Amino acid sequence: MPPLDDAQRDQLRERLDALVRDLSELIDGTRAGAEPVDLDEPIGRLSRMDAIQQQKMIQANLSAARQRLALARGALERIDADEYGECPVCGEDIAFARLDAAPEAPLCVECQGRREATR
Repeated sequence: MPPLDDAQRDQLRERLDALVRDLSELIDGTRAGAEPVDLDEPIGRLSRMDAIQQQKMIQANLSAARQRLALARGALERIDADEYGECPVCGEDIAFARLDAAPEAPLCVECQGRREATR
């Protein structure tokens, strides 16, 4: 697999910058919905259950967004360190197609598959 060329790296850097910006805005905008539901609020039992369920879904989405934001920031750090596009586990180049699909991906497809299989 050939290493990334400068144009590909620049393209992926722009996408990572946009991803960091978008995820940061998403996280900032959804914090209020993840706050605990006030159990003393005079609403019906089913409405309270719906509110709690919605809060849990927002919390899960917020957690996933924070994890993806950390991966994107890590990818930007690897670009600055000239280590982006190389799998830290096996040392092989990560395919451009994989990085194009998920520019924050830290591992090649094979190593990611092995990691997921052991979980």
